[in-house]
Amino acid sequence: MKTNNVIQEKSFAFAIRVVNAYKFLTTEKKEFVLSKQMLRSGTSIGANVEEAIGGQSKADFISKLSIAYKEARETLYWIKLLKATEYLTIEMADSLINDADEICRIIGKIQITMKQS
Repeated sequence: MKTNNVIQEKSFAFAIRVVNAYKFLTTEKKEFVLSKQMLRSGTSIGANVEEAIGGQSKADFISKLSIAYKEARETLYWIKLLKATEYLTIEMADSLINDADEICRIIGKIQITMKQS
């Protein structure tokens, strides 16, 4: 897979947003448990995308991308929970949810394409 691609860029940008949300949650809201879970899964997406790009085989690529997808789904859960418990504003949470959903859709399409080729 080529470098400088859409999923690579979007997952990195999303990781930055997650880190900034984590900083907000820990400093402003004094929330440390749920936000740490969101931080771990949200930054793991891009790390697994990077590993997929450097994969040694098609199977390795698909495997790492599958992990990235699972991490994106987990991140969605934590964001929704932080929204439901009012640690994140509706606007902040919805924006993060939209980005995570987009990442899930992109990864899903890449997985389908790779499995068909």
